Amino acid sequence: MPGLIRKRSVVIAGHPTSLTLEEAFWEDLREIARRRGTSLNALVGAIDAERRGNLSSALRLFVLDCYRRGELGPQHRR
Repeated sequence: MPGLIRKRSVVIAGHPTSLTLEEAFWEDLREIARRRGTSLNALVGAIDAERRGNLSSALRLFVLDCYRRGELGPQHRR
């Protein structure tokens, strides 16, 4: 289910952390990482280093910004 919110574990700067994110945002983050030639953990770590506030919110805003800048669009979904 696309709106399903799941708790996920990632490693940031060598430390495990958990976050809660909808499946659609997680899929978009994977796609962004793939297109940029980086790992999902590295992408999340870079976003974490720049964020203000909650990590899950920062990830959602990052994905939104990628759509606004044209890095992602409706055509990328399979």
